[in-house]
Amino acid sequence: MLVTGTSGRGWLHLLLVFLVGVSPTAWSHQGMHPRSIKIEGDITLGGLFPVHAKGPAGVPCGEIKKEKGIHRLEAMLYALDQINSDPDLLPNITLGARILDTCSRDTYALEQSLTFVQALIQKDTSDIRCSNGEPPIIRKPERVVGVIGASGSSVSIMVANVLRLFEIPQISYASTSPELSDNNRYDFFSRVVPPDSYQAQAMVDIVKAMGWNYVSTLASEGNYGESGVDAFIQISREAGGLCVAQSLKIPRDPKPGEFDKIIKRLMETSNARGVIIFASEDDIKRVLEAAKRANLTGQFLFVGSDSWGAKITPILDQEDMAEGAVTILPKRASIEGFDQYFTSRSLENNRRNIWFAEFWEDDFRCKLTRPGIKIDSEKKKCTGNERVSRDSTYEQEGKVQFVIDAVYAMAHALHNMHQDLCPGSTGVCDKMDPVEGRLLLSYIRSVNFNGSAGTGVLFNENGDAPGRYDIFQYQVTNITNPGYKVIGQWTNNLRLNLEEMQWSGGNKQVPDSVCSFPCNPGERKKMVKGVPCCWHCELCDGYHYQLDEFNCELCPFNMRPTPNRTGCRPTPIIKLEWHSPWAIIPVFLAILGILATSSVVLTFVRFNDTPIVRASGRELSYVLLTGIFLIYLITFLMIAEPGAVVCAFRRLLLGLGMSITYSAMLTKTNRIYRIFEQGKKSVTPPRFISPTSQLAITFTLISVQVVGVFVWFGVVPPHTIIDYEELRPPNPELARGILKCDMSDLSLICCLSYSIVLMVTCTVYAVKSRGVPETFNEAKPIGFTMYTTCIIWLAFVPIFFGTAQSTEKMYIQTTTLTVSMSLSAYVSLGMLYIPKVYVIIFHPEQNVQKRKRSFKAVAQAATMSTRLSQKSNDKQNGETKIEPERPQCVLLRFVAIHHMI
Repeated sequence: MLVTGTSGRGWLHLLLVFLVGVSPTAWSHQGMHPRSIKIEGDITLGGLFPVHAKGPAGVPCGEIKKEKGIHRLEAMLYALDQINSDPDLLPNITLGARILDTCSRDTYALEQSLTFVQALIQKDTSDIRCSNGEPPIIRKPERVVGVIGASGSSVSIMVANVLRLFEIPQISYASTSPELSDNNRYDFFSRVVPPDSYQAQAMVDIVKAMGWNYVSTLASEGNYGESGVDAFIQISREAGGLCVAQSLKIPRDPKPGEFDKIIKRLMETSNARGVIIFASEDDIKRVLEAAKRANLTGQFLFVGSDSWGAKITPILDQEDMAEGAVTILPKRASIEGFDQYFTSRSLENNRRNIWFAEFWEDDFRCKLTRPGIKIDSEKKKCTGNERVSRDSTYEQEGKVQFVIDAVYAMAHALHNMHQDLCPGSTGVCDKMDPVEGRLLLSYIRSVNFNGSAGTGVLFNENGDAPGRYDIFQYQVTNITNPGYKVIGQWTNNLRLNLEEMQWSGGNKQVPDSVCSFPCNPGERKKMVKGVPCCWHCELCDGYHYQLDEFNCELCPFNMRPTPNRTGCRPTPIIKLEWHSPWAIIPVFLAILGILATSSVVLTFVRFNDTPIVRASGRELSYVLLTGIFLIYLITFLMIAEPGAVVCAFRRLLLGLGMSITYSAMLTKTNRIYRIFEQGKKSVTPPRFISPTSQLAITFTLISVQVVGVFVWFGVVPPHTIIDYEELRPPNPELARGILKCDMSDLSLICCLSYSIVLMVTCTVYAVKSRGVPETFNEAKPIGFTMYTTCIIWLAFVPIFFGTAQSTEKMYIQTTTLTVSMSLSAYVSLGMLYIPKVYVIIFHPEQNVQKRKRSFKAVAQAATMSTRLSQKSNDKQNGETKIEPERPQCVLLRFVAIHHMI
């Protein structure tokens, strides 16, 4: 008689409530032993598989999962068959199994997994009595030495917390959460798939290889999604150069419209087109559907984790939205032996799989007859003669290889343990009965063999398998082979073939997913605070060039930035050229003036002893003409290429020509003024009116200018400079260095200031001498000359200083100065000498000595002139006035003045 006690159930209930925090609701309808697959053997392995999906609210299990559930479960059964038939692996020892359904739910899986620890719980049977008084017979549950599974990371974490309490090793075939790498918390957990930290590293490498630096992340709420994204963010921060625009979560139980909100939020950072997604198949599908509803085809560029991998299910009917998606999957291979095994399964030869009938109905879309259950009229009846792959679509599930490797890893560990503990023994010896969990764990961590795909199976100190991934891209427009295409691999480092990648519309160019595009040459990055991948581009303006990525630097004073502002180049050096329009006009005027001056000089020399030449004051005339000649000559020195000699002559002749000219004029006007002033007082002539005295006065005035210039030579020797500041406009392309003499505007004006003083003084005397009779010498022509010259120089000053900020300053000022000087010379030459030359050349009859009249005749003429004038005035006024006769001395003074002049 079999009696079952209740104390074990109560103990397990308390364990679940207080240690794990869940209530065993599922056991209420399944009894003490949940529905499971039991395979007898000398050593029993546990198995956890998501045979069913999550059920709706209140129901633990939903629809059957053909690939993730049945394929993986059958892979374990296949592996057990292979091991048990292998004479070299665990000889004379049969591996059995207890396989449970997790229903893709962590709490339900935990309740199921308690089956594995029942044999390790000491049960109190003292209160159990049989009705006939005989001792009770209590069935001892099988002892599970290790567990294969689970699939989801959240399920594995929940189960691992219980299994470690009873020291039962666990090898997962699909759980990739980085959290499970914590050897302190999950010390009995191992896995034949690499953790998501490797996957995250691979995804970071992929993103960087495509040139992206601004992406968003999307994770299903739960351990797998959140841990994967956390690992990606952490690695991207450590690597640098990659920023996460947004990190969004998909709730466990999303409300209607939740995925539309997620898409809307992703569009808030539309530059982050790359979306790193760690999500379940269902969530991936719903994200793609929401993007399609928003008409955002081609907007998002997904980089999917291994939950997406190369599966068709997530993208079914959403192929256009998934186009270009790059996905990652642990390196795997299709196991040919499993395909042969699975396609040969039928209802008759696979009765050990208690869920196979349900799979059969779903796979072939038919209904099996059961007692008391009516067949749906819309579904056909299953005949049992259907065959997998022949009558249905079949493709080996991606994790089959890893399920087989996990079972083999456990078998190799047990084999090595048996060889060490039971040398020479057939079957399980006493030292392995029971199998010590911690010792078995050490053997698991030490295995190293070639797995079902030919790749090595081994574990590191944390129980993790090495990272080996295949990288896929979903290509719709690939005519030769549409679908997922392998474009690279990752094994500790990335090997990505960018040429094989293909995007929307068959485009080969990798789309951008960047916060800010690279700055153009000559622009610096101004970073956005708190977002290292975002910046504004600012042009290095003015005379700055791009020093580095973030800084602009001012070019040296004698340089300007290159057109692209990535460096500096020498500033071009210019000078006034002879062929320049600014030089042609002054040179023409100067040449014409020199020819005119030379003509006057030659005429005066030729007719040196004629009355007109003698009357004009030959000595001072030649001095004055020399000054005029030098004024014209300075034009050529101002345009000539600056050098030490040219600069010296510029200093000397710039003011010398004018000082000579106006010193001579000043001496002449002063002489006339003094003669007439003296003549008003007496007939005695004033002093220093002889030609020799006049020359002495003139050269004394000129010497002041010459001495000043030579003092300047001694203080600052003449030299050339290159002025880079004068022509340095805001646009550096127009910047020029000007080769010129070391004469500033101020020094130039100072050089001319003495001549200006002479000019003004001469003008004053010309004004004072304006009352001299027309027949008396050159007073009035000199006056007109000085008035006109003052007007010219008054116009010169505002033009010269008003153009100081102009980019054409050098040209305008040089031209203005030389033209003004030439015009001044023309005025002097034209007013004073051209009329005389005209008379000498064209009216020589007037160039004769006039007959000298006697003093008496002059006096009589003057007296008669005065009287006639008086009488005329009296008659006009109608009355006669008698005035005293002018004294004879007055007439004598006029005669004396006439002779002096």
